[in-house]
Amino acid sequence: MKKVFISIPILLLVVLLWYLFIKPQDYQVNFKAKAIPGTIYETVKAWNMGLDSVVPLRFESPTHFEQTIVMNDSVHIYEWNITPIHDSLSQVKVNIKDPENTLKNKVSVPFSDTDFEKGSRKTLLDFNGFLNDHLKDFKVSIVGEAELFSSFCACVALNTTPENKARGMMANYSLLNSFLVDNGVTLNGLPFVEVENWDIKANMLTYNFCYPIVRSEKLPNHPDISYKRIFSKRSLKAIYNGNYITSDRAWYALLDYAKRNNIPVENKPIEVFYNNPNMGGNELNWKTEVYLPLKESK
Repeated sequence: MKKVFISIPILLLVVLLWYLFIKPQDYQVNFKAKAIPGTIYETVKAWNMGLDSVVPLRFESPTHFEQTIVMNDSVHIYEWNITPIHDSLSQVKVNIKDPENTLKNKVSVPFSDTDFEKGSRKTLLDFNGFLNDHLKDFKVSIVGEAELFSSFCACVALNTTPENKARGMMANYSLLNSFLVDNGVTLNGLPFVEVENWDIKANMLTYNFCYPIVRSEKLPNHPDISYKRIFSKRSLKAIYNGNYITSDRAWYALLDYAKRNNIPVENKPIEVFYNNPNMGGNELNWKTEVYLPLKESK
């Protein structure tokens, strides 16, 4: 059997051609973030909405997605890759490319600290500050396995983005509360959200905003209100403290916990709200119980 030898000049040429024409990124930035991938992904979404030119993220998963940032006359592509280290720390790798100047960047980057590199680092430093500020605004505590409550309830069906979930609740809070009380229905617990479909890629939620009530023979009819029963089931439970707009951070935390512990769950969170946002106060004192039902064994 003959041995194949590759000369050093040929090897160097192959490496050079790969670097200049095949290597996907012009520059790479690495950093650690004190958050799980889902929280980082949702924070990038929020940060992206505050940029001068907003281009929706191209989603593959909470650990891998692509962001397009318009800077002056240039369009930069940020490819985010996030690897969880443990339950509160992730390694973040961002591959950055300027498609119009990729060859120029690849030639310049190894030999000088270019404006492209400086701008990329500054952009991600800005994001890191945005993330750290956001992490101060909420807290998630995993409780573990618990029993989901059982209740008869009155509900309004809604379809919004996750960011507008709380707005949908507030828009229907008076309808549910006032209509039920004015028609002699007895409220029997705290308001809650039952998610029927969470499409992370499409960034859409289908959910019911509900009030537990005492069941009676004559319940009032309303075109936007339906009545149903929530049945008790084993679930994973977390406590979320913070603004209800970002309570999906607890959803990701429960999904992460379930994955790490090999617990099959349904991707249909249920949230129980202990505070009325109209009353104001310190949002870190607002409490939400979050449940993620376990998948039933066949």
